Amino acid sequence: MIEKDYERKYMYAVRYELIKTCKQTGARLGRLHTPHGVIETPIFMPVGTQATVKAMTPEELKDIGSQIILSNTYHLYMRPGHDLIERAGGLHKFMNWDKPILTDSGGFQVFSLGPLRKIKEEGVEFRSHLDGSKHFLSPEKATEIQNALGSDIIMAFDECAPYPADRQYVKNSLERTTRWLERCKAAHKYPERQALFGIVQGGMYKELREQSAREITAIDLPGYAIGGLSVGEPKEMMYEVLDYTVPLLPEDKPRYLMGVGSPDDLLEGVLRGIDMFDCVLPTRIARNGTAMTSQGKVVVRNASYAEDFTSLDPECDCYTCRNYTKAYLRHLIKCNEILGARLLTIHNLHFLLKLMENVREAIREDRLLDYKKDFFEKYYGK
Repeated sequence: MIEKDYERKYMYAVRYELIKTCKQTGARLGRLHTPHGVIETPIFMPVGTQATVKAMTPEELKDIGSQIILSNTYHLYMRPGHDLIERAGGLHKFMNWDKPILTDSGGFQVFSLGPLRKIKEEGVEFRSHLDGSKHFLSPEKATEIQNALGSDIIMAFDECAPYPADRQYVKNSLERTTRWLERCKAAHKYPERQALFGIVQGGMYKELREQSAREITAIDLPGYAIGGLSVGEPKEMMYEVLDYTVPLLPEDKPRYLMGVGSPDDLLEGVLRGIDMFDCVLPTRIARNGTAMTSQGKVVVRNASYAEDFTSLDPECDCYTCRNYTKAYLRHLIKCNEILGARLLTIHNLHFLLKLMENVREAIREDRLLDYKKDFFEKYYGK
């Protein structure tokens, strides 16, 4: 009886509503109901690692159509600390964002520390990338931190195996991830207002992905993610893993592909039935002077744009494209002016959010393959 009450509370926090499946593909149109609003899926989530999407205000994020953002447990634990954020009223209030928030567990960041961390069954011992101080992050601690942050969706603490990796290492890793998920679920204090998602691992091994999907989905949760992709493997390999992994996930739960954000990967993921994506790509390349446009990437720092007084993207109606030219944007980037990074970030995030809006409309009208073909021809020239 206790277990049934617990599961009912979990389903209350976040609920997925499947509206339509594209007749041409496995793409899904849906809605994700959360405590802080309804999200239209498939969706791209801008990344606000340290309680801010770099260079953007919450109001600007809303203006460009952001429905949900992602923050990171590891970085917020390091500074300013989850206790402080809890005292401030939670992450939503702390950063003045009243829409849904998803927090990553911090597992990927911890495992990216390489020689600075040591993996144990109990958790991961690591040294801070900031000051070298020692810390220990366990499934229980990662869940405790996310409970304090108050995000709508929290991620289980998992072990993200590198690419390439030995088969036995990946098998041990995914089995530890399953055990850690069980511990995360047991430690989760607020299932009625925060949804815990499990993460399928297994590297590039089909039978291990199948094993992980079987084990993770056996633990009934409001949603499931696919982790351990976009970590250096060829794109064709990632798509192959998605081909045989996505069908193993429940149809009535949201499917989240972690760390993916290039236009081709978003489209290929949607075609295979993925509902949620996140990536630092659009904001990172913006700060380096690169824009995503309907005609492909534009590196505005290039000399060829020094006297180009046209807009960044003639098909875009974002604030940047309505008001500024490539020549001006190049000037800002070359001078390392903050405004340059801001304007390109606004454009890149708007571009991906508009792309996902168009994808949703194409699914609704059963023409996603045609849309993909047209988009690829313009963006990639093929």
